[in-house]
Amino acid sequence: MMNIGIFGGTFDPVHNGHIYLAKTAVGAVKLDKLIVMPDRLPPHKQASGMVSDKDRFEMCKIAFEGMPCATVSDWEMRQRGKSYSVYTVRHFKELYPKDKLWLVIGSDMLLCFDKWYRYEEILSMASLVCISRKNDDTTQKLRDFAKYLTDKCGGKIVVIDALPCEVSSTEIRESIKKMRDTSCYFPKKIVQYIYEHKLYK
Repeated sequence: MMNIGIFGGTFDPVHNGHIYLAKTAVGAVKLDKLIVMPDRLPPHKQASGMVSDKDRFEMCKIAFEGMPCATVSDWEMRQRGKSYSVYTVRHFKELYPKDKLWLVIGSDMLLCFDKWYRYEEILSMASLVCISRKNDDTTQKLRDFAKYLTDKCGGKIVVIDALPCEVSSTEIRESIKKMRDTSCYFPKKIVQYIYEHKLYK
């Protein structure tokens, strides 16, 4: 049996915070495979103004090329409608019925997980691994909320005690528009890709 992680997001753009989150999750729950999943239409965000699916997919491939266990999937991008995680988890549960699935999320997503579409079904098919993204999301606060969810729905939620990584894609996009140096937020190849393709101008 393999441990398979699903790491979804808009990745607009993918940055060092995403890479840190992924590497932390892989090490914490010993993932054999990590599926990086750019959304098509995220249900919790406005999709207007996003760069193309192709650009986000290519940036993810570049960002995670140094992680041997990681693969970037365009499955959600090929679906119709909004990218609800329950559909993605169902798909990979059918694809890997004998393996253990993990959904990799940040603390901001855990704290609103009970608002996700069919979140109870997600917890019945996959465990959650959560890493803090904000300094004010204390480990105890996250663990208390994780216990509330599992007491209510069952399933398993692992909260990782790791240093938070406060990086905002929105702030990065604004900095690029204002011609500020953003190279500290990305691998060098992502910086090159963004400027060669004139993204976020």
